[in-house]
Amino acid sequence: MGERWRDGRGKLIVHGGGGVAPVCVPLEVAASYRARTKGLLGRESLKGAMLLSPANSVHTFRMRMPIDVAYLDRNLRVIAVRTMRPGRLGLPRPRARHVLEAEAGRMAEWGVGVGVRVEVTEE
Repeated sequence: MGERWRDGRGKLIVHGGGGVAPVCVPLEVAASYRARTKGLLGRESLKGAMLLSPANSVHTFRMRMPIDVAYLDRNLRVIAVRTMRPGRLGLPRPRARHVLEAEAGRMAEWGVGVGVRVEVTEE
């Protein structure tokens, strides 16, 4: 699949490597300007992850929960992971093309870390 997604649902597949089985996570895709702008605002929780694309930075103003943020390059490889509390502004990452968001602590559970490649499938 290319870099052009549509708003909707899909699956995030985390390829851990080193003989670790891939992890499959429910995914919401926010590809339109409207969906990316709304993101996780006003939500109390998220089942799985949200992909913002295209994106290279996020903010957590008006969010109700801390989130994990993974910045992905054009090959869907993780270049940075941060946990952000509500009311923060993340700096743009020049090489980032997409951003994954999840409830704080979830990315570590799924094995999302720097250098890990992920895959996105749409439903």
